[in-house]
Amino acid sequence: MSPRVVVAGASLGGLRAAEQLRAAGWSGPITVIGDEPHMPYNRPPLSKEVLAGKETFESLAFRPRAGVADVEWTLGTSVTSADLRRRLVGLADGTELSFDGLVVATGARPRRLRCPGPPKGRYAVRTVDDARALRAELARPGARVVVVGAGFIGCEVAATAVALGAAEVTVADPEPLPMLRPLGELPARELLRRHEERGVRFALGTAVTAFEGRDRVTGVMLGDGRRLDADVVVEAVGSIPNTEWLDGNGLDLADGVRTDELLRAGGLPHVVAVGDVARFPNARYDGVPRRIEHWSMPADTAKRAAKTLAAHLAGAEPDPEPFAPLPTFWSDQHDFRLQSFGAPALGLDDARVLEGGPGGDLVAGYHRSGRLVGVVALGGPAATAAAARYRSALLKQPALIA
Repeated sequence: MSPRVVVAGASLGGLRAAEQLRAAGWSGPITVIGDEPHMPYNRPPLSKEVLAGKETFESLAFRPRAGVADVEWTLGTSVTSADLRRRLVGLADGTELSFDGLVVATGARPRRLRCPGPPKGRYAVRTVDDARALRAELARPGARVVVVGAGFIGCEVAATAVALGAAEVTVADPEPLPMLRPLGELPARELLRRHEERGVRFALGTAVTAFEGRDRVTGVMLGDGRRLDADVVVEAVGSIPNTEWLDGNGLDLADGVRTDELLRAGGLPHVVAVGDVARFPNARYDGVPRRIEHWSMPADTAKRAAKTLAAHLAGAEPDPEPFAPLPTFWSDQHDFRLQSFGAPALGLDDARVLEGGPGGDLVAGYHRSGRLVGVVALGGPAATAAAARYRSALLKQPALIA
């Protein structure tokens, strides 16, 4: 039997891994396993264009490259266990698959609040089915919406709910400003101002303690004693890496799957991790492994991981070039865009205004030891174009770790 690669996870990371394995010269069988019944699709529009009805659910599907036409897709069932020594994975339907190489691409799932109260009327946004169910709720006239969590997803859903005509939209978060941790104070204050101008209310600096209602949520109780009326609640409080199926294999699963600089899990040459689930060192900054949930990461990690795995399966040495991807994300909210390049969180102690200022479009630079490590733009096309110019400067910087 020909050596086989199993890709656990059929989202963007799994698709890109299969494509990059072919690009790296692997011609053997590839099986991709995914728990959703859908082929890989684009997730960022779920909380924006799709939720607002500007794009259809069907428009999200990626078009696989011709090189993966022979890949086997096993959809609608999840990987539930793995024996990395024996090179076996177990599936939810009871079957087992042997592999010679394994790509861990199981991503992450939404974290849910463990507060007392009814579950009905509470939603998360991660899958097509999530977005379809939430859109039906937001389309109800006069809906009172409470979004728990003022991060990327929370702010995007709040903006979409306002655009759909919700009667009230309130965002609750324990932090004093929206998106404070990834952006720092100045952009976070500007983001708050822009949302409030467009009708979003905020309940900041206090946590949710309970959900009220008998059969369905009707209110949200906060730690400071306030009660928020709610017909719909959206929980956007972070994510949990899908790693439980790897328990018992001696891997570091503290926050995703820890890998080395070649994306090898636990140093095993036949197991690599990609996308949201991978916690890897980025030579652009330092040797600290971090998990990065940005849209650019599945493609970047898949390219490196595929080269690593393909080399091992061919009996060759992997490419030693330092892995130094530039994290990138954008977030469309109301009529403005938030654009980020690099790692702003590493430079929050030395954030400077590069262009613009409070009350208008803003471009902020983040520095560590005097070195520019990230850029964030908030505003219209001029701000995002300015950020793109700084992106070029970031890309030209040499990696700190050879």
